[in-house]
Amino acid sequence: MVRIEQVHSSAVERVGRWVVPRRLELAVTYCEVTLDFTDAVIMHDTLRIDVGMTGKTLTLVTRPGIVIDTDGLQLVHSKVKYRQIPTDPDTPVTLRVELVGQKAHGRVVVRPPRRTFGQWLLRRSPSLPSGA
Repeated sequence: MVRIEQVHSSAVERVGRWVVPRRLELAVTYCEVTLDFTDAVIMHDTLRIDVGMTGKTLTLVTRPGIVIDTDGLQLVHSKVKYRQIPTDPDTPVTLRVELVGQKAHGRVVVRPPRRTFGQWLLRRSPSLPSGA
């Protein structure tokens, strides 16, 4: 299990190549938290995130095959914004992320990776190869 503990006005990021643990505990107050699964090394089929978070935003950046389950998350003056890009329905689920615990006074944002400037100009999603 990995525990992330921060208090007041800082930012916690897991981006690039990082090993996804089986369990992650967030104990943060008024800190931005970003977990980017785009290039993450996935060793298990399920990640349970125990959330104890007050204020600011928890951002989960996903890729095809990653499913986020927020059913076990208690929201107190918070909201969830879940934005997915269209994917092939035959795409296998490689990681199921279960959010449990409490998120108070802030947001949970689940989104795909941002497009590069070239993808934006060509109106392409990040999941398509540049030659498609």
